[in-house]
Amino acid sequence: MFRLAVTTLRYRTAAFLAIFVAVLLGGALLSAAGGLLETGLRLNAPPQRLSAAPIVVTGDPAYHPPNGSGSAAFPERHRVDPAVLTKLATTPGVAKAIPDRSFPAIVTSTNAGTAQSAGSGLLAGHAWTSAALTPYALIAGQAPRAGQVVLDQRLTGTAKPGDHVTVTVSGTPRTYTLAGIAVAQHQVDVPSVFFADADIPAGADAIGVFPADGTPVRELAKRLDLPTGVKAYTGDERGVAEFSGIATGLPLIIMSGVFGGMVAVVMALVVSATIGLSVRQRRRELALLRASGATPRQVGKMVIAETMVVGVIGLVLGLLCGRIAGTWIFGMLADGGIVPTQLRLDQGPLPFAGAAVLTYAVLRLTVGFAAGRAARIRPIQALAEAAVPNVALSRVRILTGLVFAGATAAIALSTPFMGPANAAAIGGPAGLTGSIAVAILAPLVIQRALIPRITRLVEKRGTSGTLAVINLRVRAVQFGAILVPITIATAIAIGNIYSQTTQQRAAVDAFTENLSGDVVITSTAGGIPASLTDSARSMPGVTAVSELVRSKGWIEEPYDKSHTSDAWPLLGLSGPVYTGKVKQGSLDDLTGDTVALPPGTAKKLKVGVGSEIGLRLGDNALVKVKVVALAEGPSGYESLLLPAQLLAAHTTSGLPSQLLLKTDNKLHRDLSKWPGTSIGGRELLGEGLDTGLGVDAWIGYLLAAIAVAYTAIASINTISVAVLDRRREFGLQRLTGSTRRDVSRMLRLEGLLIAALGLVAGLVTAAFTVFPIAMATRGWPIPSGPVWILVAWIAVVLLLVLPTTAITGRIAMRPKPMDALSSPVG
Repeated sequence: MFRLAVTTLRYRTAAFLAIFVAVLLGGALLSAAGGLLETGLRLNAPPQRLSAAPIVVTGDPAYHPPNGSGSAAFPERHRVDPAVLTKLATTPGVAKAIPDRSFPAIVTSTNAGTAQSAGSGLLAGHAWTSAALTPYALIAGQAPRAGQVVLDQRLTGTAKPGDHVTVTVSGTPRTYTLAGIAVAQHQVDVPSVFFADADIPAGADAIGVFPADGTPVRELAKRLDLPTGVKAYTGDERGVAEFSGIATGLPLIIMSGVFGGMVAVVMALVVSATIGLSVRQRRRELALLRASGATPRQVGKMVIAETMVVGVIGLVLGLLCGRIAGTWIFGMLADGGIVPTQLRLDQGPLPFAGAAVLTYAVLRLTVGFAAGRAARIRPIQALAEAAVPNVALSRVRILTGLVFAGATAAIALSTPFMGPANAAAIGGPAGLTGSIAVAILAPLVIQRALIPRITRLVEKRGTSGTLAVINLRVRAVQFGAILVPITIATAIAIGNIYSQTTQQRAAVDAFTENLSGDVVITSTAGGIPASLTDSARSMPGVTAVSELVRSKGWIEEPYDKSHTSDAWPLLGLSGPVYTGKVKQGSLDDLTGDTVALPPGTAKKLKVGVGSEIGLRLGDNALVKVKVVALAEGPSGYESLLLPAQLLAAHTTSGLPSQLLLKTDNKLHRDLSKWPGTSIGGRELLGEGLDTGLGVDAWIGYLLAAIAVAYTAIASINTISVAVLDRRREFGLQRLTGSTRRDVSRMLRLEGLLIAALGLVAGLVTAAFTVFPIAMATRGWPIPSGPVWILVAWIAVVLLLVLPTTAITGRIAMRPKPMDALSSPVG
């Protein structure tokens, strides 16, 4: 039977090519998902600017809730107490300890011309003593003194030591003398601006520790006596101290799990549909084998053997492509800001082994079901169904399909009652369960639910239309194999994309609608300096000014269990621009160490106006603040309100990020005095807003990409298999008077109908995800998002189905009618 199975491969090229490509893509994507998982677990980021220090000590960049549930990255840099430096310097085995402090610094110009900028908002400023952590070496000039700077050679332009340079430090431009020019001894992505120790802000972000001669690095790192919340890193882990965002691998771990699971499910559905179609088209061949003495077990083994040969070859090639797929997906995540660009993709043997086992298991299970059906069929029944395929579904299959359909409805009905934070997690699976329901019940969907409603419309197209409707009804099982990938892809792609755009819009609207003001000033030079705020207050036509500071934090005293690893949004204000209803107290008292809480949170924590609570801010500082007001916010999008000055002091830049102005006329103001600042309308309020949807959005977009890829592969292959299998039918039609043009018109109508049915079924399925999420997040069932995405998707499906049908139809009609009737394929 194995030899027979191998022999049949060359006669079933189209069908086995479909399986081969689906398994290849599945193996590659599962390997990529495994690489994301390993990367999230290891979190290796080779250091650049701190690479000379064998040990780097820094504050733990991850917040660990008091209840021990999960962890989350601190949104700000967690600085080290200066006392730690003194303690480390006197530790036995430590040769020296060098502190590092990073802050925003941008070279604006030199007296020799414009210099190269280090980049907007980058933490390029450092003390000259920290140059040894790279190390940097002077190639001209000398170390800086007060009022002087040393520049990375890439920033100097044509300037030379002794020239004057303008450097914007923390939003304020200042003039310095260029003391020297330095070059890093290895690659450093962000060129540095070095200042004299007296000219830098106080504090330390990290401490580079150099062991004494003969002291093992890892041994010294383990025995350093560090306070709680401070850690020592060695090797590639040192990048955690240098690059922000490398605190916890939870986002990558979640993404890899969802991504890998969806790949496995979609691959199983596509491979199952393709194998099922191939087996159904071979009923006559399998029936003849049974009639000639083959046992059910032998027939089943043959189907399994031929499919597994193709599948294993596809799996091997897929694993070989896994590294390419992993690098490509990881690169997109880095470009999208989900992971730092400096994080290294780790894709060792385990991801490939896991992908191989999972892909093989999916393939073996799906082919096992198809082989079992082929083995059980009786010879006479197979010959009859080969002529007229049986559309009847078993009770078990119908019941299973109804269960998934019921689950889809239940999910959709419960989602609107969830909060915005849980809407996607609850409502998202509706697209998948709905797709599975359609995949299981596809023949009935085609024959009983949809065909009767379009019969009259299509039959007006003449004989070709009548034949197309008859073929759809009689060949509902075969067309179901084409319908399934289109439906799944439409449901996943449209459902995920519009769910994300809807949630994103809802989050931005919830933030901006609570703030009054018509002019926004932003800065890419590290923040809004106090001089700009004072100047804005004196601008003609300005009636109110407020600094805006955004960060995240946690309520620890008393402990708020509703926000553990997910932090509270913190909003810092310094003026009367908040429009939410104040239930108690007054926002005029929001000065000093104070806070305004949502009324529901205050009730749950049993605190009120006048109570004192403890907030864990984004830099790990625990501050005691007094509750001065209970202010409402949009349901599900509430924020804790703090004085801008208090919150800004605990951010990485130390400055507000925006300035919001109320004006009574159109404002025109020259901001050239503050480089990097820009002025605009309210639409700038939403720029850079962390809606907390970054990982979720990328999961949705990756799933949409999977859907597109699998739709292209599955649709092209299943259409090719189904059309090429009808050579005899086309030959008979041509012998009875139909022309090639008539047959092509019939095929075109069939393709158009099945594409339309797939799109309709997919859009209906996606609606069970999108509309409930819109209800939960926006309060009404109208999703947000560009219409062109839907139009583009419809065009993609039509461009996949119609040209493939036309091309394979011409290939199928290439033989003469009499030769087609004697074709071995059928």
